[in-house]
Amino acid sequence: MYIPQADLFWGLKRDFVKALMDIAEKETYKKGHFIFHKGDPATDFYILIKGRVRLSIGEAGGVTYTVDHAGEAFGWSSLIDRDVYSATGECLGETILQKFNKNKVHSILEKDPVNGLIFFKRFAGTIGSRLLWSYNMLTASSQAGISPSLGTEQIQKSEAIVEDTT
Repeated sequence: MYIPQADLFWGLKRDFVKALMDIAEKETYKKGHFIFHKGDPATDFYILIKGRVRLSIGEAGGVTYTVDHAGEAFGWSSLIDRDVYSATGECLGETILQKFNKNKVHSILEKDPVNGLIFFKRFAGTIGSRLLWSYNMLTASSQAGISPSLGTEQIQKSEAIVEDTT
């Protein structure tokens, strides 16, 4: 994957993308490696080159999202000035990433506000897509225990109701 073709960099000037790529660090991790944990200081954001990363939010990985498309960005907390990561990132196999330090990225964005604005529009689109995915997952899981009542236009919970006989 040629990283400047990632959705996040689409439409940005070549010199702006080059400046971002010049600060990127290519890193390789083995299966089971934790890139960051929920609550760790949010210092970097990442773009996947190869591999898979599970992002878990909540107790015991309550909500998960798998980053598995080359060019996909994650670790956004660092770009929106959150002090800590809101999820845990774990490699599901050998994974290659581009790592971007938030302070260096912010410096580049401030020097070129026109491209910085385009970057953040793309960034907002990425977050929006992930948010819609999350809504769909929450809706699907909340509907999992509900089934239609076959024509009565009522919805019945599939859990058995136990009467209190005491």
